[in-house]
This record gives sequence, structure tokens and C-alpha cells, in this order.
Amino acid sequence: MNLITIPLKFIFTLAVLFLFCISFAQEAKPNTASQNVSSFTLEAPQLECTKKIWVYLPENYSKSTKKYPVIYMHDGQNLMDAKTSYAGEWSVDETLDSLHAQVIVIGIEHGGVKRMEELTPFKNEKYGGGNADAYLKFIVETLKPYIDKNYRTKANAKNTGLWGSSLGGLVSFYGALKYPEVFGKVGCFSPSFWFNRKEIFELMNTTKSYKTKIYFLCGDNEGDADMVEDLNKMEYQINTKRCECQMMNKKIIVKGGKHNEKLWREGFKKAYLWLF
Repeated sequence: MNLITIPLKFIFTLAVLFLFCISFAQEAKPNTASQNVSSFTLEAPQLECTKKIWVYLPENYSKSTKKYPVIYMHDGQNLMDAKTSYAGEWSVDETLDSLHAQVIVIGIEHGGVKRMEELTPFKNEKYGGGNADAYLKFIVETLKPYIDKNYRTKANAKNTGLWGSSLGGLVSFYGALKYPEVFGKVGCFSPSFWFNRKEIFELMNTTKSYKTKIYFLCGDNEGDADMVEDLNKMEYQINTKRCECQMMNKKIIVKGGKHNEKLWREGFKKAYLWLF
């Protein structure tokens, strides 16, 4: 009896200790969100869940009657608050505060264990996924109408951006192809094209015209040997759909840049200024 009981107690103790350490680590992180950041929850019927939504408003929003462009960003936990971030934040709010930026940012909570499903357009033979259509439908049919109704927004495509990194970069690129009438600007950081390489390149190839303003960024040391090559190929395909003279796409390859929040945080300011 002791041979069974003692190991079970020991395992239980370790499990409790592990959960306590995670909780403590989360509590130990400082809350770094700007005073211009708030949040709310919204039902996402397309995903059968409730999403936490972060909202960044310009510093003079309450004193103004003007309307603002809107950027919809994925992985909301990592954008504006170290306390909710997994491995560091983008410092989107501090960056925009420093610029006195005239823009609204909507950060969308990722789905945790369902993140891969939500942010990938097609199923990967090895990793699964492929539920991005439902995720984008939530943004387009539920979230955006709510934001446009409750905040002063410039609702047209020219003033609406979609932005993310890694799988968020992939779904941002895909989202603009699927909804060109909704998203006119894309921040595409370290896009994981590898996840759906065949399908995403075929989709781009069959797209007749491409009017989206897009900013590509990646590092040359991301751990994905095809990252830079994929970006170059995608840029080439885009340039077959419109004249380069329009200067509607920009590509930045950061020497030594790795696949992490540091790369994306440091690249956000220039990307925002170029896109908006």
C-alpha cells in the first residue's frame, strides 16, 4: 500500500508545486499596459468561445470627435502588457504613445491550445490546424462591426490593417487575400508560410490583382531555413500582380534577427510609420 500511496502523494505534490510556480511567475510580471489600453470580452460564435479583446486608443481620443484608422492584431496577450505575455511583449502601446499615433489598435486573444487551429488557413499533414476561415469570420462579421459601432473608426479597407507574427503573419497575409475589401494594409512579420506553403503560394498565384499595402519583416537567423527564401518568392509573386512603381510593399530582412518578440518589437515602429 505504501509503495502505491507514497509515489501518488509525491506526484501530486510536484503537480501542485508546478502550478504554483506558473502562477507565481505570472503574478511576478509587472503590468506594463499604457493608460490608453483597456479590455473587454466578446462572444465569438464562429469559434464557439469567448475572446478577450484589448483596445489601444490614441491619447487624445476622449477629447476629440475625429475618426481613426484601426489595426487588428493577433496574439493580443503579447502586444501591450508584460503581465499577460508569454515571452515578452511588443510594447505596441508605448511605441504608439511615443509617436502620438492617431490610430486604434485591437488586440485579439489567441486561442491557447487552439492557437494553431485559429491562425492556419489550411490543414497541415503533420500538425493539423486549418480553422483560420472561422477565426477571420469572427473578426470580419463580429469583432469589426462591434468596434465600428462602439468606437470612432475609419471603417474602409484603406484605413483597416491586419497584423501579426509567425502564424499570425501567415493568417494576416491570408486574411487580406480572402477579404481585400476589408483589410487594405498588412503587417506580415516572420510569416510561417512553411505551414501551408503549397496552398498559400497557389492562392497568391491565382489572385488576379493585389491592392494591399504590405510590410514584410523577418530575421535571417529565425531557425526556419526557408524564411527569407519564402519572403523573396512571395514578394516576387506580388510584383507580378502590380507595378513595383506603386511602392505598395516593403521587405526588411534583419541581419542576425531571430524568431522572437525582440525582433517584432524593434521592427514595429518603422513598420507602423510606413504602413500608416
